[in-house]
Amino acid sequence: MYIIKRFLLLFLMSQSHVYAQFIGHTSFTFIDQGRNNRSIPAEVYYPATAAGNNTTPVQAAFPLIVFGHGFVMATSSYQNIWTSLVPEGYIVVLPSTESGFSPNHASFGQDLRFLVSEIQSNGVGGLIPSSGVGLAAAIMGHSMGGGASFLGGANNASIATLVSFAAANTNPSSIFAAQQVSVPTLLFSGTNDCVAPPAQHQNLMYDSTQTAYKTQINIAGGGHCYFADNNFNCSFGEGTCSPSPTISRVQQQNTVTDFLKPWLAYYLKGDCVQSQVFQDSLLLSTRITFRQNQSIACAGNALSLLSSEVGFLVYPNPSHGAFTLESKTFMVRQLAVYHADGRKVMDLELHHPEPKHTLDFSFLQPGMYFLRANNYNQKIVVSP
Repeated sequence: MYIIKRFLLLFLMSQSHVYAQFIGHTSFTFIDQGRNNRSIPAEVYYPATAAGNNTTPVQAAFPLIVFGHGFVMATSSYQNIWTSLVPEGYIVVLPSTESGFSPNHASFGQDLRFLVSEIQSNGVGGLIPSSGVGLAAAIMGHSMGGGASFLGGANNASIATLVSFAAANTNPSSIFAAQQVSVPTLLFSGTNDCVAPPAQHQNLMYDSTQTAYKTQINIAGGGHCYFADNNFNCSFGEGTCSPSPTISRVQQQNTVTDFLKPWLAYYLKGDCVQSQVFQDSLLLSTRITFRQNQSIACAGNALSLLSSEVGFLVYPNPSHGAFTLESKTFMVRQLAVYHADGRKVMDLELHHPEPKHTLDFSFLQPGMYFLRANNYNQKIVVSP
């Protein structure tokens, strides 16, 4: 998903987000009919009205995060991820495919990609309806799953961001696949990672990624396995090489959380304030070093960048409700408008195939909305 980053700061500062006191959990097997009915069992964690298995979801639309596990690592090793993010108002899905000693990396990357579109379209079984899944989504992953996230994120307009943790190069190459990643990308590395050393893995992915907004955070003294909870297989592998981590698992995970939460809040919830929190933390933290091609912020020249990437432009943005839609490479015939909380507020048919249309959304309440046209998305703001 491509997102215009020119918002009304006043509106976003006053915008309320839905958080969750409880974490619900369900196990569900998704079927990819396009790949010979491939079964993709997954663990799903979601904001719930009570903690436990198959409890009732909170009635709201939450951004989706699909997370890929590391080599021979169980999804249970990532409790630190879902316990940190679900209470913030996210649905976290962890597929358990390719968990053996001979994983198919290409299939794993396709699993991550498939789950985003499948869950956004159909929800999770009869428990979480599609209306409970927001338009904004992320693919994330650790180690092998971090590399697979680049395979799943290549040429993928269905996600708003990609985040990797100690990403390991895969076969096919995630370094090569990064050349086709154009969504904002955040890479976490540990300076003491001897399993997937940054110089041979994450640094090359960062260099290859073509997105206009990318950041690599190097955690001083951080290791490979500390991005997850304790796992015997990962710890055994890390114990056979050097250097070893010089910080604790808690310290490393706390550092990750301090940067991951504002990044996701900005790219999945449109929270302008958090973009500045992220940038300030980069400059002030003594626990990390970083690389960044340009800072993230709500104000900027994103409109011209966006038009060259997705082929259509909406302007002025923000406005008081009157917009011009100008298509560059195709004729837009159908539009859908969604509120930032995921509710569809209208469908619109454009019966005349013209390259430019005038749209009047002044009847909408002031706020932030997504505009979807022929599988492309833009974020628009209607101001008072």
